[in-house]
Amino acid sequence: VPGLAMFYAGLVRTKNVLGTMMHSFAAMAIIGVLWPLCGYAMAFGESIGGIIGWDAEKFMLTGIDQSIMDGIPEYVFAMFQCKFAIITPALIAGAFAERVQFRGYCIFIVLWSLLVYNPLAHIVWGGGFLTGDAIDFAGGTVIHISAGVAGLVAAIYLGARRGYPSVAMHPNNLVMTMMGAGLLWVGWFGFNAGSSVSSGLQTAQALTVTQIAAAAGGLTWMLIEHFAHGKTTSLGLVSGILAGLVAITPAAGDVLPIGALILGAGATVACYGAIALKNKLGYDDTLDVFGIHGTAGIVGAIGLTFLLRNAPEGGIGTQLGHQALGVAVSVVASAVITLILLVLIEKTVGLRLEEKDEMAGMDHSLHGEHGYGMLHPNQ
Repeated sequence: VPGLAMFYAGLVRTKNVLGTMMHSFAAMAIIGVLWPLCGYAMAFGESIGGIIGWDAEKFMLTGIDQSIMDGIPEYVFAMFQCKFAIITPALIAGAFAERVQFRGYCIFIVLWSLLVYNPLAHIVWGGGFLTGDAIDFAGGTVIHISAGVAGLVAAIYLGARRGYPSVAMHPNNLVMTMMGAGLLWVGWFGFNAGSSVSSGLQTAQALTVTQIAAAAGGLTWMLIEHFAHGKTTSLGLVSGILAGLVAITPAAGDVLPIGALILGAGATVACYGAIALKNKLGYDDTLDVFGIHGTAGIVGAIGLTFLLRNAPEGGIGTQLGHQALGVAVSVVASAVITLILLVLIEKTVGLRLEEKDEMAGMDHSLHGEHGYGMLHPNQ
């Protein structure tokens, strides 16, 4: 999550660098309390109608103090899943970066986690109606598609940053962004390999394909830029790496290295096209949350069907149906509930920054601070 904070913060203007980092760190604090309180019980408790879970013994983790699950303390599994729950709403923040109230954002991620993330985690992982059918090894459907779609809805509903796209809005620190990307790459090994919930063959398989897909994504984006523009950029390179990481996430435990190459490269082409389409359509997904996470998540979730190490039970057609249903559930649930939450929060406590506060920047207007020792207006 600190890697995500650095990645995002380097891409915004100087006046919003702290406010952007606060979105990620606030998620660590807010969801870090909400998850042990009720999130873990909702995601991994006994299933209620295949949509949500509940288990009184998992409320505040009171009943797992001595619990061993699959050879590890259940506390370890619960805290591992907590990081997934934290980073998902933090990802959404990149879509509406530089233009939201901090209070409204905090309320949004609480409600979104309760109404979108926890049910999706239960449906796909925790014993819900898609558990065991739709393959989502480490969160392509639960995390990246849901966050990407929520970001797209939020970006369109809240509208563009004032001045976009006529006013140049350059990243303040691409060095920070590249450092954040490096932390994300290394951290992804923990997320994907750790999702095996063991230290064995599948752990090694997941780690290997994660590395390969990320590298394939970065290389593909460099090649696209080279042939399209005659030069490669640092932002393009890290965007490709991220696209590869996202695409392999749902497939990490189930595809061979050749599958990782295909998913990493294919997702990067799709993400490059999605961002180009965004620029033509004119909506302001500030940090391309849907362009990278939503798009690559869909490519990975659907594409893995044709690249599985072992033939799926019921055949490719049946598995493709499961994967498509998982994607559809994530897209529809996230889009509909996100829109409802945005409207409610905007009409009550407020979410979109007022013009004077947005022009002054989040760091000063919301937090009374500056990220650097100097501040240039509108930069």
